[in-house]
Amino acid sequence: MQNTLVWQALVTFSPLERKHFRQWLQSEFFNRRTQPVLLYEYLQHCIVNKQIPSREKANQFIHKEQDRTTAFNDLAMRLLLSELLGHIETFLAYNNYFTAAENVALQAANAYRKRGLDKHFNQCLQSAYNQWEQQPNRHTEYWNANAAIAYERYQYLSVGRRTEPLNLQDVSDQTDLAYMANKLRHACFARTHQAVFKTDYQFGLLDAVIEYLSNKTELLAHPAIGLYYYCYHFLLHQDSDTYFQTFKQELLAKSQQLPEDEVRNLHLLAINYCIKRINQMDTPYMKEALDLYKSALAGDLLLEYGQLSHFAFNNIVAIALRSDETDWAAEFIKKYAEKIEKKHQTATYHLNSARVAYVQGKHDEALLHLQKADYKDLINNLIAKTLQLKIYYEMGEADALDAHLQSMQTFIRRQRIIGYHKINYLNIIKYAKKLATHNQNDKKERAKLADQISGEQYMTEREWFLSQLK
Repeated sequence: MQNTLVWQALVTFSPLERKHFRQWLQSEFFNRRTQPVLLYEYLQHCIVNKQIPSREKANQFIHKEQDRTTAFNDLAMRLLLSELLGHIETFLAYNNYFTAAENVALQAANAYRKRGLDKHFNQCLQSAYNQWEQQPNRHTEYWNANAAIAYERYQYLSVGRRTEPLNLQDVSDQTDLAYMANKLRHACFARTHQAVFKTDYQFGLLDAVIEYLSNKTELLAHPAIGLYYYCYHFLLHQDSDTYFQTFKQELLAKSQQLPEDEVRNLHLLAINYCIKRINQMDTPYMKEALDLYKSALAGDLLLEYGQLSHFAFNNIVAIALRSDETDWAAEFIKKYAEKIEKKHQTATYHLNSARVAYVQGKHDEALLHLQKADYKDLINNLIAKTLQLKIYYEMGEADALDAHLQSMQTFIRRQRIIGYHKINYLNIIKYAKKLATHNQNDKKERAKLADQISGEQYMTEREWFLSQLK
């Protein structure tokens, strides 16, 4: 039974939600049968006591007031589970929609209009409008609500009043704004997905929207439209610094006008773009990425259930160090180390502490950190091994470096590393060997080696290698 949709949904409920759902089932308005209540009580008992539910025990529990020997009926239980799932879905939909007072007011206005209750209608519609205006967000959903309110007003005004002024212009304007906000948001997510998953999306009327907004620039002041307009442009065009800078300024200035999840998504869209530009050797985007990370951290936008992913943690430290903000990176590690997911916490802390120590010239301290962690994550392991080879080279530990490179090469060849990662790390080993054995006094040989390194497509440590050849 633990594989049923009912159980998988219920285990996500908070204690308060389980209490409210029980009250829902006990209300005769929503449910008049006792079996769904009894089944829920059995499942609730299993959740509280951390027991695995079974259909046989559920059947016994449901019939305990009747006959405990009642035969288990698989069909009846499947029908009952389906019935309970229907109640769960209605309960969730109701809570999801009607917890917002402005949604209640709009639906009440709709009902009053259909009943011909003019005074009630006008009061509720005005209430819906006021509530949407008073809430702080000016996101796509705000424009959707404005369009719905305008259309509801038109429905009311149009009854028997065709020769009188109607609000059709307002309906058209609000519908346009809602459509453009929805279309641009979707386009940005689609463009981002295209970059990691090769597919072709058809964008329909998007070009018309872009052209319209290029002539109606005053509409770009609305964050739900302007931010995605600028975002779409910098995602689409390779050289789009102007659009990116405008987007960044608008995002930092207008974040308070959007809900937290949307501000998070916009930060991530921009950060991913910065990382793409960094990988193309556009070094100014280091600072841009770090600024966005700082903004996201200030708003707790990168935390999920109070935790920070080790991927984000690694990226933040790496970008801070490459932006020459070593002290900030060290403070970041101290502040956020305990927020890393538990299973990655120790390894991530030591890896990034080693990175900071290395940049500070504390090679022995960096090696101690690298030796204290079990790097179960493959990429973290390779990053640690790469840092270790750099330290051995800079310390002049030729024997240790040679043994380490041999071990690292064997390790990589035994791993199922996909795509450019394997090429990249094998390149690092290859050029580390050449770096260790080349004639440092031969300028031509050093220049030739530098040219070879510069010409490699996959070489994440290119800057370090070239710095050793200067």
